[in-house]
Formats: sequence, C-alpha cells, structure tokens
Amino acid sequence: MIRVLALSLSLLSVWSLGLPALAGGPKADLWARWQAHDPASARRLDHSAWGRFLDRYLSVRSKDANRIDYAAVTPADKAALAGYLADLQAVAVSRLNRAEQLAFWVNLYNALTVSLILDHWPVSSIRDIDISPGLFADGPWGKKLVSIEGERLALDDIEHRILRPIWRDPRIHYAVNCASIGCPDLASRPYTADTADRMLTAGAEAYVNDPRGAHVDADGRLTVSAIYDWFIDDFGGTRAGVLAHLGHYAAPDLKARLAGRARIDGHAYDWRINAAR
Repeated sequence: MIRVLALSLSLLSVWSLGLPALAGGPKADLWARWQAHDPASARRLDHSAWGRFLDRYLSVRSKDANRIDYAAVTPADKAALAGYLADLQAVAVSRLNRAEQLAFWVNLYNALTVSLILDHWPVSSIRDIDISPGLFADGPWGKKLVSIEGERLALDDIEHRILRPIWRDPRIHYAVNCASIGCPDLASRPYTADTADRMLTAGAEAYVNDPRGAHVDADGRLTVSAIYDWFIDDFGGTRAGVLAHLGHYAAPDLKARLAGRARIDGHAYDWRINAAR
C-alpha cells in the first residue's frame, strides 16, 4: 500500500503527501568519525571520469529539470562509472582538506545515485527501489552501498550524517541529487575544491528561481519545494527563515513577490525519475 501511494503521488507531480512529508526529513545527525581532515593536505582528486559521464548523458535544460539519458548508457560507460566509484572508495578521505572532502562527498553521492538507478533501470521513481532495511522503509537511501575507510555507508549517511552536520550549509541541498524531477538539478560538471562554493551558490539561485523551488501563482499563493518543509531546520527552523533564504537567492521579480510575505501556502515535490526519455 505504501509503495502504491508513493508511485501514485510521483506520477501526478502532486503535493508532498508521501512518507517523507508525513514523517519529516531526516535530522542532521553527526557521525563524528568523519570529522577528521588534514588542513595542510594539497591532494586533488581526479573526478574526470564523472565529468565524462555527465558530458555524454546529462541534458541541461533552461526549463524543467536537468535529465539523464539512463536508457542510452552503454555497458562500457556503466562500467567506467563503477570504476570511478571504486576509485573513490579507495581514497583515504580523512586525510584530505575540508574543501576537497566536500567535493568528494557530493560527487560520491551523485555518482552513486546515478549508478543505483542504472542498476535498477527502468524505474518510474527512485522511490520504487525499495532496498532500504526496515519494514516501512521507502526507497534506497538506507541501504549500505559503499565502503569508505572500512566503514559501510548509505546515501543517508553521506547526506544526513556527514555533509549536512559537518558543513552546516543549506546550499548542500542544492548539490546532492535524488534523481527526481522535483530535486535541485544535477550539476553538469563535477564539484571540485576550487569550484564548490560557486557551484553551491549557482545551484541555490537556479532552484529558488525555478517553479520547482518557489512559485507565486496568479492568485498570489506561494508554493515552495517540500525540501523547505522536510529540512526546515537547515533554513532557519521557521517559515520566516525559509522566506529569508528564498529572498536571499531570488531574482528581482521573485524577490518583489516575496517582499513582506509571512506565509507559505503549500509545498510540492515531483518524485518522477529525471530521465531524458
């Protein structure tokens, strides 16, 4: 019944009435083991394999979401992606500096998500991949998928126990991609230590000013992404905090529509897969 409800909501691009909206998003819960880093490290990781994959299969769109052509991925390119993930799993991430770690974790999350979709293709929604442990688990996020420095990690660990609590930057939500139309876009190039800050800001600006992020209709009703509800603690903990965050990244037209507003009228999220076909 839960899977039927999730799929129905996904296909309709409807209000966020699925399980995450009912339960709220996972809290940022620091896994202290991953705080270790080396400020003096000058090592730079090579993410070019991920970049080549994105160049070949990511369609960048001015409207709608960036999309991956999962159906077109060749066995050789799928193997190359698996090789990239294997290379990341061999990295002693605790010995990197903070900026390099940020790029490492974001690229790992995004490449792992794409690899997961390819392993289960075709699917209509990532939420159909019910491999997480637990009777009422939804989707793949709780499944341990990779091993880093001898620790087994799930996507949830990377996002909610490492990225969010260590960096404490709401822009993280614009970097990690859950292979869904409603999600902030998958970036067209890998994150690096040198580009990450600019890419985080660009991701925030792009999403906030897209109807998926915030939309004021003809009647003046403001609908925002359910991300701002599920993870409200990362956006100041209140609706006022969310509105301030939106206003900070809003372009002039949206900023004017948000000015003086104290109310959010609804939340929405589209769980359909971000596939090109």
